[in-house]
Amino acid sequence: MLYRAFLRVVDLLPMPSLRTQRLIAAAVVLTQGGIAVTGAVVRVTASGLGCPTWPQCFPGSFTPVAVAEVPRIHQAVEFGNRMISFLVVITAALAVLAVTRARRRHEVLVYAWLMPASTVLQAVIGGITVLTGLLWWTVAIHLLVSMGMVWLATLLYVKIGEPDVVSDFPMVPPPPAPLRRLTALIGVTLAAVLVAGTLVTGAGPHAGDKSVTRVVPRLQVEITTLVHLHGTLLIAYLALLVGLGFGLAAVGVTRPIWVRFTALLALTLAQGFVGVVQFYTGVPAVLVAVHVAGAAACTAATAALWAALTTPALAASVLPQRAQAQTL
Repeated sequence: MLYRAFLRVVDLLPMPSLRTQRLIAAAVVLTQGGIAVTGAVVRVTASGLGCPTWPQCFPGSFTPVAVAEVPRIHQAVEFGNRMISFLVVITAALAVLAVTRARRRHEVLVYAWLMPASTVLQAVIGGITVLTGLLWWTVAIHLLVSMGMVWLATLLYVKIGEPDVVSDFPMVPPPPAPLRRLTALIGVTLAAVLVAGTLVTGAGPHAGDKSVTRVVPRLQVEITTLVHLHGTLLIAYLALLVGLGFGLAAVGVTRPIWVRFTALLALTLAQGFVGVVQFYTGVPAVLVAVHVAGAAACTAATAALWAALTTPALAASVLPQRAQAQTL
């Protein structure tokens, strides 16, 4: 009943082209990854408690208040990060409206609705992180959920570009099952790399707050041990990725798959380089933000490659007409 009423309202909107739908989905990916980066900026500038309560910034006020205990710059950084959340909500809502108006298949609708739902979940986790005084494990969960949302947003982008009725187009079958299973293992290994990265953060120097009146609890594990764990998992991830590359070369795959694989390999190498530089330069703040951006990019690229290897692809002969349809 309510959903039918929602559909009637949505039908008042103009019909979005395929290109418009993909642009909106791309914006969802960028905002989901972007807010993870701004969250890192909050942490490295020690602005995590710039707004010491949630959902309000200060008791009785949703906006910053001039108080001696919290520097204005920290308030501005944290409040700005919260405002960016509205951009995330807007793009997520636009994605739902666009694919609903276009009457896309059920799979696309599910991914679209997951965006606003997970955004609400992430806001609650962010609130818990603030209210618990930036406990390291709440910060870790906050980042890991962001990476999960980047993964889902990327799948939304990919699925929007696929035809709703596969039988209408000639398709190329996905690579053999062993390569698909290897891709799934790569995804699991990426998750392990991300978890290990949050452990390094939990024991590292950037707690998110440097107030002398508050002590932010940290992970009491030797950081060098955690860095070695993180690095070892990244090497395992890279080794699996290289193995996948040899497998793809052996069976022969479409050009779009090679493009995604190459992009992911390049991003992974760059991310590893940034991590090494971080370690030997004392974890400078700017590189923390760059490393988080790299994590989001690697997550998106892995998701895109996984999607390409687990679903049939459009035959090369129909790609030009499909591209033309995006503008209609």
